[in-house]
Amino acid sequence: MSEVNQAVPEFDWDAFENGGVEANISKEDLTKKYDETLSTIVEKEVIEGEVISINKREVVVNIGFKSDGIISRNEFRYNPDLKVGDKVEVYVESQEDSKGQLELSHKKARAMRSWDRVNEALDKDEIIKGYIKCRTKGGMIVDVFGIEAFLPGSQIDVKPIRDYDIFVGKTMEFKVVKINSEFRNVVVSHKALIEAELEQQKKDIISKLEKGQVLEGTVKNITSYGVFIDLGGVDGLIHITDLSWGRVSHPEEIVQLDQKLNVVILDFDDEKKRIALGLKQLTPHPWEALSADLKVGDKVKGKVVVMADYGAFVEIAPGVEGLIHVSEMSWSQHLRSAQEFLKVGDDVEAVVLTLDREERKMSLGIKQLHPDPWANIEEKYPIGSKHSATVRNFTSFGVFVEIEEGIDGLIHISDLSWTKKIKHPSEFTAAGEKIDVVVLEIDKENRRLSLGHKQLEENPWDVFETIFTVDSIHEGTITEVFDKGAVIALPYGVEGFATPRHLVKEDGTQAKAEEKLPFKVIEFNKAAKRIILSHSRIFEDEKKDAETTEKKNTAKATKKGVKKVKDSLEVTTLGDITELAALRDQMSDNDKKAE
Repeated sequence: MSEVNQAVPEFDWDAFENGGVEANISKEDLTKKYDETLSTIVEKEVIEGEVISINKREVVVNIGFKSDGIISRNEFRYNPDLKVGDKVEVYVESQEDSKGQLELSHKKARAMRSWDRVNEALDKDEIIKGYIKCRTKGGMIVDVFGIEAFLPGSQIDVKPIRDYDIFVGKTMEFKVVKINSEFRNVVVSHKALIEAELEQQKKDIISKLEKGQVLEGTVKNITSYGVFIDLGGVDGLIHITDLSWGRVSHPEEIVQLDQKLNVVILDFDDEKKRIALGLKQLTPHPWEALSADLKVGDKVKGKVVVMADYGAFVEIAPGVEGLIHVSEMSWSQHLRSAQEFLKVGDDVEAVVLTLDREERKMSLGIKQLHPDPWANIEEKYPIGSKHSATVRNFTSFGVFVEIEEGIDGLIHISDLSWTKKIKHPSEFTAAGEKIDVVVLEIDKENRRLSLGHKQLEENPWDVFETIFTVDSIHEGTITEVFDKGAVIALPYGVEGFATPRHLVKEDGTQAKAEEKLPFKVIEFNKAAKRIILSHSRIFEDEKKDAETTEKKNTAKATKKGVKKVKDSLEVTTLGDITELAALRDQMSDNDKKAE
């Protein structure tokens, strides 16, 4: 109180009492002196202020001006740790608003200097704080220095993130990893902050690993090909084939996220820091528990777990599978796909065909559950017996047919028809059609029957032999002409053949297709079922016959003349010698002509 009551030596109390103090200093001077005690501020610039008060809605900032500025608390939501006394940058909007209040903005201050700070943070590899505003495609939007930066989902944490929403509204530390100044894009990462530390942890963990070591881990991620396990700072992979001794379609059948389980180390790579883990190796192999009494010939039951074109894998016990090859599914010899017999999930009964416990392999068969149709083939399909068969497929030399499932036979092309010339069996029948056959031969060892179709009828060539005798003439129609000759259709459905020189007509022209002409048989071969014909031979032979007749008549006349001369010689006189000489010469010429 003494200090308060102490008189000011230089104060003019007389003037004060008389009201003269103010007269000495003007109001303008007083205002000027007051203003000199305040900070000089310029509007539209960024300056630093001090937080002097915080409530739920507002932050009061002192910048040394005659009044304090009030800023919305939302502009500081990126910094939940803000407290009284903190220095903050503010942008001076106006020294006085409509209410006479100093108007400041922290958001604009941050925005004006944000690009400089972001680039500085990238250059110096600084750790900065950011506020996660919302989710977006592929990641999150983060407020960093007032700039909306992108945080990829893969950069949130070292572990895969299943729920992004839990990060919205949080303030976290980040590193700037990429800036595109042209498009003003900023990419940040939280994962980068912890990777360095994890890298050292990985080295420490891997240095202590040993093959065969059993560790506890947590299921971190599940993919179609395996399961990633967190071993406490380092990840290992259980491949899908090492999850269970049995078939696994997807790892989710065996494990679930965040599940804790024991795993065994199968292998690891120090350089690439890859760790191969196993789960099934912690339990005995199912083949070791397989009954010792199981042997070849036994019947087993199981479920089809995998299908392939060549066969089906059947699981007869968890982890114990046998293969049913497609050839063991049916007695039929036709090549077929295993999918025609079985499908995944089918319950089947089969017979054990082979069993190798050391190699852990087993082959099964289902056709063996039914009698082998070839066991009594001679009794069921004796030679000479007639049957109905189904055409399966063709070759250039014959038709393959099936009498019943497992019983196949071949009809040779020569056994299809007695009379018709067949170039390819497909001309005679079609796949899937029924055809009557006769058993000709049985090949039990190779499971083949030799069959015939034409044998269902009598051999017409026995009759043809009496009709188409050599030199007999028949009317025929040329059905086909080619370089080496032509095919001629004869009566009774039989065909003959004529070479080009035997197709020349009497006027010298060549016979053409579709012409109907008389033909002479010049060769008949019953064994080869071949008839050789000639059209030209008909008129050629007629001409030869005429010439032969004329020669015979001439010779006969000559002989008569000679006889007459001899008879007259007996009464010839010497005066007739000249005439006789002339007659002799004439006879000599006639003999030469006759020869």
